[in-house]
Amino acid sequence: MKIGFIGDIVGRPGRAMVRKHLQELRETEGLDFVIGNYENASHGFGLTEKNAQELFKAGIDVMTGGNHTWDKKEIKGMLESLPLLRPVNYPEGVPGRGVRIFEVGGERLAVVNIMGHFAMPMVDNPFIAANRIVDVLRSEGIGHIFIDMHAEATSEKRALLMMLREKVSAIVGTHTHVGTDDLVIDKGCAYVTDVGLTGCRDNVIGMDARVPIERFLTGLPGRFDVPDKCKAILQMAVVRLEKGRAADAYKIRVYSEGDREIALRARIED
Repeated sequence: MKIGFIGDIVGRPGRAMVRKHLQELRETEGLDFVIGNYENASHGFGLTEKNAQELFKAGIDVMTGGNHTWDKKEIKGMLESLPLLRPVNYPEGVPGRGVRIFEVGGERLAVVNIMGHFAMPMVDNPFIAANRIVDVLRSEGIGHIFIDMHAEATSEKRALLMMLREKVSAIVGTHTHVGTDDLVIDKGCAYVTDVGLTGCRDNVIGMDARVPIERFLTGLPGRFDVPDKCKAILQMAVVRLEKGRAADAYKIRVYSEGDREIALRARIED
């Protein structure tokens, strides 16, 4: 089973990169299933139904969320009707779900969305929630478990790996929009602290640089905007699973200028 994971898709430029390149990547990389993070897909904040359908049509099978999940009011109904996740550690009674199970090549794959604590909205303890849901999935005989850990703190993501590396297939980080170079397979679990954004790469975390600079200079608030035109990038982690364990993992970068590279291949730790 070969899975592609696209980090935070930011606005129109990010969606355009997915539309332009994903189908080809599915073919050239032999991807059986593609996951994407949607929480910044509609002008940087949340997800509209129109944009959700656009991304599914482009070749994404399921999408995960994060702290901007609720920014568009229509998301509540979409979480029930579309293959969308929100963090599993929101309290009981919140619309949607944080885990879905799919049939991929005759095997079951669980996709789990978890959100960290530091500098994030109020949610239940992510580590307790992760332990609980992973134990349930394993008790049901599901060996392929893929987690999107949406968190600000790198320590939270790393701690989740240390806690679950012998129980899950992959843990990929999202939220910071800045890709990290620590892709590893540790005791059969593929891990990277942050996949990095898909969207504009020539500004500040996919947003026009003017407002962030002004905020850093003055402390005054301002509305972040996604540029209509920019130099863009698509970043994807690819993980090959065998019997529930990661056998290979690498990261692909595709640039709007047409260049494409395998940017990083996982080191395998015993």
